[in-house]
Amino acid sequence: MVTWNVATADPPDDVTSLLRLDSPKSPDLFVIGLQEVYSGPLRFVSDMLNDDPWSHLLMSTLAPRKYIKVSSIRMQGLLLLFFSKLEHVPFIRDIQAAYTRTGIFGYWGNKGGVSIHLSFYGHTLCFLNCHLAAHMKYATERVDEFERIMDTQTFECEKAQRIADHRLVFWFGDLNFRIHDHGIPFVHTCINNQSYNLLWSKDQLIMMKKKEPMLQEFEEGPLDFQPTYKFDLNSDTYDSSGKKRKPAWTDRILWRLRPKASTPDGPDENAYPLKLRQELYTSNMEYNISDHKPVIGVFTLELRKMYESPLVDLQPEGDWSADIDAMVRYSPLQPFPSSTWDWIGLYKVGFTNVMDYITYTWVKDDEIAFNEEITQVYVSKEEIPVQGGECVLCYYSSTLHCIIGMSEPFKVSNAASGLGNAAPFYALTHPL
Repeated sequence: MVTWNVATADPPDDVTSLLRLDSPKSPDLFVIGLQEVYSGPLRFVSDMLNDDPWSHLLMSTLAPRKYIKVSSIRMQGLLLLFFSKLEHVPFIRDIQAAYTRTGIFGYWGNKGGVSIHLSFYGHTLCFLNCHLAAHMKYATERVDEFERIMDTQTFECEKAQRIADHRLVFWFGDLNFRIHDHGIPFVHTCINNQSYNLLWSKDQLIMMKKKEPMLQEFEEGPLDFQPTYKFDLNSDTYDSSGKKRKPAWTDRILWRLRPKASTPDGPDENAYPLKLRQELYTSNMEYNISDHKPVIGVFTLELRKMYESPLVDLQPEGDWSADIDAMVRYSPLQPFPSSTWDWIGLYKVGFTNVMDYITYTWVKDDEIAFNEEITQVYVSKEEIPVQGGECVLCYYSSTLHCIIGMSEPFKVSNAASGLGNAAPFYALTHPL
């Protein structure tokens, strides 16, 4: 997990260190929460039509490593992205997103929270990226904003309608809590001596946790890294401007495992345990494009899967090329709410997200044969890429908002003529 207030800066050329891509063990999931992504009027409109520069960089970095962007949500400068290894994608279901504005009079989206809700192997998870009120004197207001976000965000999910209903919640972002009382010279001395523990008792979030019941349900690792705010741009020097803001741990990652006493009706949690262990909690001092440093958390999530198979088995039939019409065969492995808006997409291996298809076919419109166990779907040769390559098929459920079945990679052969028609998917109505 990464949280970073990027202070409207464009992304760096390389995020290898930010994502710890050189680590010996690659993670199953990446969750990246950004704050103050540049959202000037022209850029924001452009970003709504195309991927913003941060999303584009992260997707292009992770796609070759066989991660796809499963979900994202943006509210002005707040951006939250969820990536997964391909092998987990059919088991990430019921994906929803929500946002809450807490800026000027509650109408402006420069402050607030964005969240992603999903079911991961049957366990409900929620990721909440916040940017709360600034300045030393507004600690109480920050807690009020957080509690409002927790109380007002809702999801269409019987098991987890509110954030607090989820088995596991991650709360992170620029929470803007400061170091109270201590003067700047003392804070700098503690930082230089790496005596961070001498500052903990005056950290506003730690102080507020002692009297706010909702905060007490959240856990956080020790702040054994130097405060991540505020730095001069393009340097590792704390604020040397006339304001000389006191360093602070504004950027945080916390989590909450739902107390068993509040378990709603559903599977026995004792039969499907879920445990979390934090392996790393630190800042990354290499990046200096912002007045904040990014904060990184590495976690091990140990759980018993509530299901082992995808909802749909999906396979190409016969040889595929732009010279011949093709067929897809799929069969439901478990009951699911099918819809006339369900579709099957053809993707190049290394695709970045669910929208990054070569072409697609509507499941119901293009059915040519079916029985209770197997359905065949027709794909016109006009929609198959001429140049071929390694591809996969994905079944997208419009009701569950996710991919529920994925084929093994298969070869699409080059067209015999080397010419043929390009895939006409640009002219098709977008499936989402």
